[in-house]
Amino acid sequence: MSYITGEDLEYIRGEFRKLPRRVTVKLFLGEGSPTGELLEELMEEVAAIEPEKVSLEISGDPDAERFGIDKTPAIVLQGNDDDYGIRFFGIPSGYEFASFLEAIKDVAAGEMELEEEISGKIAGVQAPVHIQVFVTPTCPYCPYAVRTAHRFAMASPYIRADMVMAPDFPELAERYEVMAVPTVVINDSVRFEGAIPEEEFADKVLEAVRS
Repeated sequence: MSYITGEDLEYIRGEFRKLPRRVTVKLFLGEGSPTGELLEELMEEVAAIEPEKVSLEISGDPDAERFGIDKTPAIVLQGNDDDYGIRFFGIPSGYEFASFLEAIKDVAAGEMELEEEISGKIAGVQAPVHIQVFVTPTCPYCPYAVRTAHRFAMASPYIRADMVMAPDFPELAERYEVMAVPTVVINDSVRFEGAIPEEEFADKVLEAVRS
């Protein structure tokens, strides 16, 4: 079964050909997970589109500890050997597939430009920040929150940003009382719902740091 066909396939191929650096999709599967099997199939298709630009690497326990992977399936994107703190937990399907493709382009570029005021706020982050964005495949507002979190991670070595597909991790969604999406949790101390503007999101990050 092919997941990417027709015009979508040709569009992605065109975008991948423009990538300035090679991107490695590091895939963490766990054991015996049907979700992991589906994700592996999807990522194999993605890597086959333009192999010289996007490669797939199946990773195991040593790398999981290094990258802070505490649940599977999961994806880490690397540009060459650079880790920008971008994570996907569960299958980036539905609207989130676009977030995944945009993250590949960001990592290939290796840098992130933010508005000056927002950049200044993110530059003020000097302590570890963990952003979790809980999403569903059918939420049209979730990609904005995911993209904002990933953009902040690209801009700061202190920030790690996770897309968490709530249906794939129901116990975690229950723990954080995810009743609507997107739900954003920062350092377990700041929580909000909705796709808020980048400047407000940056303020929430700083609030979590102060907490």
